[in-house]
Amino acid sequence: MFSYRHAFHAGSHADVLKHAMLIAIVRYLTQKEAALMVVDTHAGAGLYRLDSDFSGTSGEAADGVVKLFAALAPAGKAKPLIAEPAPMLQDYLETIAGFNPDGQLKIYPGSPFIVQSLLRQDARDKLKLFEMHPTDSKALAANIAQLKAGRQVAVARADGFEGMKAFLPPPSRRGLVLIDPSYEIKSDYAKVSASIQDALKRFVTGTYVVWYPVIPRPEAHELPRRLKTLANQAGKPWLHATLAIGQDEARNVPGEPDRGQGLTASGMFVINPPHTLRPALQAALPQLLQVLGRGRGQGQALEAGG
Repeated sequence: MFSYRHAFHAGSHADVLKHAMLIAIVRYLTQKEAALMVVDTHAGAGLYRLDSDFSGTSGEAADGVVKLFAALAPAGKAKPLIAEPAPMLQDYLETIAGFNPDGQLKIYPGSPFIVQSLLRQDARDKLKLFEMHPTDSKALAANIAQLKAGRQVAVARADGFEGMKAFLPPPSRRGLVLIDPSYEIKSDYAKVSASIQDALKRFVTGTYVVWYPVIPRPEAHELPRRLKTLANQAGKPWLHATLAIGQDEARNVPGEPDRGQGLTASGMFVINPPHTLRPALQAALPQLLQVLGRGRGQGQALEAGG
C-alpha cells in the first residue's frame, strides 16, 4: 500500500492537512498559561530532506507542500493563485518557511519539530516522542539533540500506543496526543481505537488527534465511526476533516504500465478540538482543494458533533 517510513511521504497532501491542523491546535492550547504536554506516538525521524532519495522516489511533496507554496507563496513577482490564503494555511506556510531560511524548500519538518517550534520554555511545556523503527528512531534522537532543548523534549524507542499511558493525565491536566501510525499493519486500526478508549478513561479532557488514510479497506472506513462513538460515549465534542486530492490522470497513460495512484485521501479526527478549529478549517479546506485537487474523486468534508 505505502511504505512505513515517513520519509517517503514527507510534505505530501496528507502532511499538509495534518500539520496545518496540528499547528492550529497547538497555537490555541499554548494561549493558556499552564504547561502543555504533547505526546507523539509515531514520531518518525523528525526532519526530512525533500531532495533525498526517499522523497525523490515518491514525489509526494510535489503534490503537497511544494504545490501549495507555488500557488500561495510563489517566488519572485508571480501572483499567488489565491490572493488571501486562509489564516490556517498562512500559518502553516510561515512555519514550514521557518525551517528553510534561504528561501529554498529543501527541509520538511515532521510533527516533532513543528510542535517543538511552538512550545514555550517559560511555561515548561513538554514533548514526548515515541518511534519504534530502528533507523528512524536513531535519526530522530540525533535530530532532536541538535535542538539542545534539554528536558523539554524526550525521545523513546518504544511502542507509542503503550508508552503514552504513562503520561496520562499530565501533571498540569493539559495535554495533546497525536496518533498517526502507518496503518501498514491492519491491527493498527484496532490499536488506535483501543488507545483512544483507554486514554479517555485516564484523561477525558485531553485533546486527541488521529490521522488515518482514506483507502478502500473496511478498517479505514470503520475507524472514524468508532472514534465518533467513543467521543459521544465520553460526552466529548469531536471534529472530523477529510481531504481527497483525486486521481492523477497523468499516471495512467493508455498503453503504458499502471503506476498506481498512491494515497489520494486522508482524514483527521480530533476529540476535544479547540472551538476555533472548525471555522479555521471551513476557510482552509476549500482553498486546499482548489490548489491540490487534480482529478476524479477530489473533495473535502468537515463534520463535528458532541
